[in-house]
Amino acid sequence: MLIVGLGNPGKKYEYTRHNVGFLALDKISQATGIPLRSIKFKGLYGEGRYKGQKLRLLKPTTYMNESGQSLREAMDYFKLAPQEVLVLVDDIDIDFGQIRIRKKGSAGSHNGLKSIIYQIQSDQFIRIKMGIGKKHPRQDLADFVLSGFSKEEGPLIEETIDRAAKASLVLLEEGIDKAMNDYNGK
Repeated sequence: MLIVGLGNPGKKYEYTRHNVGFLALDKISQATGIPLRSIKFKGLYGEGRYKGQKLRLLKPTTYMNESGQSLREAMDYFKLAPQEVLVLVDDIDIDFGQIRIRKKGSAGSHNGLKSIIYQIQSDQFIRIKMGIGKKHPRQDLADFVLSGFSKEEGPLIEETIDRAAKASLVLLEEGIDKAMNDYNGK
């Protein structure tokens, strides 16, 4: 399995709404003891074993809108099918703090997912979406997703990121149906 966290590189974006995928991948890296130290596939990469399974972690450093380039390079190198990929991503269309696990699906308005679908020519990859809230009606979408969290939102988004990381591990250990039953909508 290849787990990919989506986000933007650099301190400027570190704790923004668009970077919850990076933050969840960091939690998975800590939980599995697989560090993200190698620079490969236009991203930060790590691999190791977790519960007897080969596990690969990737944090594309191409910026969100070109995430698919990094993922495609890794998939081509390891000859992975889309179903062997899990993408951790932010979502403005689900309630703040909610998690939604899907086996496949469209990109919706998410440019990172659009890039992936375009690059790998498939939407048949697993994704764990984390609700980051809704923008104000007059607010620019890019400004919203690149903004940080309020003091009130901080504890809930931390909990959401933790749950997404735990859901990823349940998915690896017990399968997607178990992860969906345990974590969807919570």
